[in-house]
Amino acid sequence: MATLEDVARLATQLPDVTTGEHHGNRTWSVGGKAFAWDRPFSKADIRRFGTTTPPDGPILAVRVADLAEKEAVLATASMAFFTIPHFNGYAAVLIQLKNVKMRELREAIVDAWFACAPPPLADAYLAQRSASPGQVRRRRR
Repeated sequence: MATLEDVARLATQLPDVTTGEHHGNRTWSVGGKAFAWDRPFSKADIRRFGTTTPPDGPILAVRVADLAEKEAVLATASMAFFTIPHFNGYAAVLIQLKNVKMRELREAIVDAWFACAPPPLADAYLAQRSASPGQVRRRRR
């Protein structure tokens, strides 16, 4: 089971990440753009679930590069990844932390960072990490 502390540790290992708060929830940003944030359900979100029980535990939102990547993540990732109507048309997915594997969480956070990092920073990060080929799985588009 992953926690928000795991998220904080993974996110802050990436270059130039700042930790903040938005609407009372923890947020991780790069280049002034939030790439991951704690996303509890609002009352409206819960109403939209109707008779279905909403996923419980901490929920993390992470950015993806675009809507096509969002669809790919939702189609191929584990059941820990999902979306809600509030996120329709928005390039982000939700992750139920209690059900995500650490490898999946790490990849999602790194991908989210790449989706928001300024290109020169992303390129410098890739250049620095190229000496360890197995550690960077994603290249900026």
